[in-house]
Amino acid sequence: MKTRGAICWNPGAGKGWSVEDIEIDPPRSGEVLVKLAASGLCHSDDHIDSGVYVGLDAMLGGHEGAGVVEEVGPEVTGLAPGDHVVLAFIPSCGRCFSCVSGRTHLCDLGAHLFGGVALSDGQHRVKARGQGVGTMCLLGTFAPYAVVNQANVIKIRDDVPLDKAALVGCGVTTGWDSAFHTAGTEPGDTVVVLGTGGIGMNAVQGARYAGAKHIVAVDTVEFKRDKAKEFGATHTTASIEDALPLVRELTDGTMAQRAVLTTSIAEGRLVEPALQLVGKRGVLVVTSVAPGDQLKVDLDLFVLTCYEKQIRGGLFGSSNPRIDIPRLLDLYMDGELKLDELVTKTYPLDEINKGYQDMLDGRNIRGLISYAGI
Repeated sequence: MKTRGAICWNPGAGKGWSVEDIEIDPPRSGEVLVKLAASGLCHSDDHIDSGVYVGLDAMLGGHEGAGVVEEVGPEVTGLAPGDHVVLAFIPSCGRCFSCVSGRTHLCDLGAHLFGGVALSDGQHRVKARGQGVGTMCLLGTFAPYAVVNQANVIKIRDDVPLDKAALVGCGVTTGWDSAFHTAGTEPGDTVVVLGTGGIGMNAVQGARYAGAKHIVAVDTVEFKRDKAKEFGATHTTASIEDALPLVRELTDGTMAQRAVLTTSIAEGRLVEPALQLVGKRGVLVVTSVAPGDQLKVDLDLFVLTCYEKQIRGGLFGSSNPRIDIPRLLDLYMDGELKLDELVTKTYPLDEINKGYQDMLDGRNIRGLISYAGI
């Protein structure tokens, strides 16, 4: 199949995305061809271009997508042409130790996310300029069609708008469940969310749904602080330094029970200030991705021990996507989860670089590439 896609030819060079002709192979064993309705513009794809992820080859970007199955390959089970689906950015095999332990977000297949080649045979499914091109997170949703392994495909109800369903393939689920699952927010808690972009705004939503009494959203961008109030934040500040006295006042000095770090990039210097926002046995969830060479962290080990504070890594919100993605879409259809309001602006594929510049300039909560009419 010939179509067009957005490729980062020089990962780490900061040259943006090139929208050009590509060719996608038909689905092979265990694979499906999906016609996509939309793709989210997630910060993780920009990390390819900016060099946060290192050692990558040329890659077709995009890992937040939803659409309709057009064709299935041999040995595909539970999926058929016409099914509405969301593509989860981490596959789940259902057989490895993590999967059978109920932690499908940690499936062993996740080791292949940046390999760019098909799980079934290690070959490229996308070609451009006469050569094989990798696909971000085994998906490559910066094109109107994708051939993906069934391990990444989650069937959803037919009445959910597919452009909004695309958002739960990564950002919504990651943010919501970082507060709900990983942090373990309970009714009455005080929760601080550090960074309210496409991930953090959903951490605010997850904390609200879990019953948090106080939700403090921290962001340097006034537009995002204002939007956070619409998504459930009770208070906002422009910095961690400003959040510290506010949280102290709100909690009579006991500090927050949970904090979620959802800044654009995780930095070691942020860990100790973030951890100061939580009290005894308080939990800090680090959801943001750090550069591969980020090995040093500022941390008061004495207080960590004496106050029994906890630092948890959070991947995909510690979710089980085959359960949590349909569940979140049910909440959306019931009016409990805001998805429409997340999309600040929709772009055609040819304007993908403008969409990412808007994100970097703080103009978007979530930009969306629409394939309507393609």
